[in-house]
Amino acid sequence: MHHEEDNGVSNNSGNRPFEDVLEANLQRRRFLKNGVTAAVGAAVMGSTGFLQAFPGNGKAKGVGKGLGPGAGKPLLGFTPVSLAQGTGPEPAISPEYQYDVILPWGDPIVPGGTAFNEADLPLPPTQQAEAVGIGHDGMWFFPIRDAGKPRYGWDDDGLLNPWNGQSLGNGPVKNRGVLCMNNEFGTNFHVLRKSVPESLDDVRSSQHAHGVTVVELQRSPGKNGSWNVVASDLARRIHVNTPVDFSGPAAGHPDLMNNSLDEPRGTANNCAMGYTPWGTYLTCEENFNGYFGTEDPGWSPSAKQARYGISDGGFGYGWHLFDERFDLASADYANEHNRFGWVVEIDPMDPQAKPVKRTALGRKKNEGATCHVAEDGRVIVYNGDDERFDYIYKYVSAEPWQQMRANGESPLDRGTLYAARFNSDGSGEWLELSLANPAIAAEFADYGEMLINARRAADLAGATPMDRPEWATVAPDGQVYFALTNNSRRTVPGPANPLAPNADGHIVRWTETRGHSGDEFSWDIFVIAEDTHGTEESFADPDGIWCDPDGRLFIQTDGGQKDGLQNQMLVADTGTAEIRRLFTGVPGCEITGITVTPDRRTMFINVQHPGNGDPGSSSFPAPTGSGAIPRDATIVITRKDGGIIGS
Repeated sequence: MHHEEDNGVSNNSGNRPFEDVLEANLQRRRFLKNGVTAAVGAAVMGSTGFLQAFPGNGKAKGVGKGLGPGAGKPLLGFTPVSLAQGTGPEPAISPEYQYDVILPWGDPIVPGGTAFNEADLPLPPTQQAEAVGIGHDGMWFFPIRDAGKPRYGWDDDGLLNPWNGQSLGNGPVKNRGVLCMNNEFGTNFHVLRKSVPESLDDVRSSQHAHGVTVVELQRSPGKNGSWNVVASDLARRIHVNTPVDFSGPAAGHPDLMNNSLDEPRGTANNCAMGYTPWGTYLTCEENFNGYFGTEDPGWSPSAKQARYGISDGGFGYGWHLFDERFDLASADYANEHNRFGWVVEIDPMDPQAKPVKRTALGRKKNEGATCHVAEDGRVIVYNGDDERFDYIYKYVSAEPWQQMRANGESPLDRGTLYAARFNSDGSGEWLELSLANPAIAAEFADYGEMLINARRAADLAGATPMDRPEWATVAPDGQVYFALTNNSRRTVPGPANPLAPNADGHIVRWTETRGHSGDEFSWDIFVIAEDTHGTEESFADPDGIWCDPDGRLFIQTDGGQKDGLQNQMLVADTGTAEIRRLFTGVPGCEITGITVTPDRRTMFINVQHPGNGDPGSSSFPAPTGSGAIPRDATIVITRKDGGIIGS
């Protein structure tokens, strides 16, 4: 996700820049597999031409060949939102679609709770701890079956491809479920209506607005039934002061211990996410460094801290002024910053279970945790480290996930962590991050220390610096798509990235060897956003992405859009290269978060930081010009004819 506060570059490794590799790769691929010659210079190739140049190596499901009910039909059948329609102060959606707004920041997580009133801002800490958080981001919908059946709705053998069990779309399970939603960030100006906190209560209000919101939703009867929050013992908030556990190789490591001996607490800056084959939610801690600071003039960051962008001022939240946990100069909390930057597992169906920080996945500015089951049954987790010139990672469990769980072991606690290297010839390597690498072993005393400093381990392994890695998704043909938002610090142009800096980003994709559990891949570029400007396909700064079982790639944006557009969600047909705009937001917002009901006839997305918190820019979801303080909210999208979203 985009944060103006995080303008630094923490990677000074000198590893080979991606733009060099990208240029060499595109020079290599002058001919398509069908023998048609294609120009490869990005400066002269439009987005459609670029997509057609790399049609998926013949493996894409193509038009209507996927797993869903829409098989055999064109994938994109909706009328796109035009450039002119996507520039207004209110959201715009395709005329075949409709939307509702639910879960605005500050609403109670169960009916009957204290209603939001902007006159009460900042909300009392106890109220905010029982209300929807701010900074709506990644999320996932976990369906609930009827009484007497398992509470979790996906088929036992199809959780990562929930549409295997088509019956799920024909029963009550599609109308009820638990939504887990990340609450990434809310500035002091937005949450507190002041520039700095003035008390511990102010700090607690801010802290309790961060984290994860868990609510139960139910659809009212009828063709056009609305989605509503219902009373539930599963509803809860997980925030900066919630007790958590650590597991895996770094659990109990001295670098995670504090002199205070306090139990580990909290999760913050929860950005993108993932979900596991066994039915749990993975929330990812991204720009955690921004919440730490100190007033001690004698403090300065160590090399390890500097690699994570930790500084005395942070992002200006000022938590350290009243909460010693976040004071970098505190002797009692000297390692508190090491307790953040993890992938955290949450059981949506067990409110008594502590969230667990899975250290085997490594500490970094985690952007998403996309799970996939390899052909050999091992669970794969793809994620990126969202900062300029940082890396793409893959985790592979040591054994098949079902076997590990049968033995009482989490598949996320024992496995191998890799960082990606992209080669000039279109090949790629997954570089193992372990003490078996002499360069890594020379710097770290043990595996736990290496995982706490995973960024540095990837430096030493020689991974490829990327342009702000964001979300990943695995398509039905097995190809992995990865969004790279932008890189304002890029200085070397190339035919595939003609802008220096790279203002608008691109999407890379690759094909894995050995059913995703191997250490090699082949890659190409799916689309360069700059090539779409001035067309009806115009977009910039790709961020959230998700591919459905038919091969539709949903693309969400976060950044300055061209052609006067607001941030938006588009849909691309990965087989035909067509792109259509489905939804646009409001001024100052980001469009993010994406999940669907099992029948894919309801989609949930988020409008984050509308108006950047300024009612002079937007009052969403209140009417434009009302003067109301804008509130992050969830958008419920349906087709008017009840069809599959994206069709």
